[in-house]
Amino acid sequence: MVTDREREVTMEVKNETTIQEFILEGFPAVRHLGSLLFLVHLLAYLASMTGNMVIIIITWVDRRLQTPMYILLSTFSFCECCFITTVIPKLLSIFLSGRQTIPFTACLVQAFLFLFLGAVIFFLMAVMSLDRYLAICKPLHYPSIMNLRVSFLLVFFCYTLSFIFFTCLMLKVSQLWFCGPNVISHFFCDLGSLIHLSCSDTRSVEIYFFSLTSFVILLPLFITIIVYSNIIVIVMGLPSAKERQKA
Repeated sequence: MVTDREREVTMEVKNETTIQEFILEGFPAVRHLGSLLFLVHLLAYLASMTGNMVIIIITWVDRRLQTPMYILLSTFSFCECCFITTVIPKLLSIFLSGRQTIPFTACLVQAFLFLFLGAVIFFLMAVMSLDRYLAICKPLHYPSIMNLRVSFLLVFFCYTLSFIFFTCLMLKVSQLWFCGPNVISHFFCDLGSLIHLSCSDTRSVEIYFFSLTSFVILLPLFITIIVYSNIIVIVMGLPSAKERQKA
């Protein structure tokens, strides 16, 4: 039986050996090619942000584009902006300074935002495919089924479901003990690699992580494939080329 004194000693050892930061080793050549990598990634980041911001601004400025399809598209663009921003700014600072470290808390936050926003993107892809299915295959019922209220509710559902899923996961990860290796072989805080660095028993967390990510990736992918397969079948079954082009 473990005594109170032994528990105190164990906690003291944990407090003394808990690591405070991680080392990101995704780009070993950062010290030699830091400036070049910084420029390339900065240009790519600005190009992506500019393209997505143009879509968002045009959608919200032009009232004719405030339809379910464009609301979903602008939401997708906004989510993509946030998604790449969780990784690229820190990566740019690494290229510029040469310091490949990230604090423990910041690493957990980055991992959460990466997974949370990634899940939102996958769910939005499925919702957008369903929207196109209704517009093409059920055109007479589309206005009564899909409107701005329904599209906003679907977006809210995507964000809420993703937030709940990965908040629960990160609560489990935050309870793990990190005492030894602190090198992550990626250019960002990949949660899978982070879990493997823990000194705790991670079996339950790994099973939960695998099950959750599989669900988040495979379900929207399955829905998207089924929906677009049906769209192709229906469009190809139209009698005239003019009708197929219009669809």
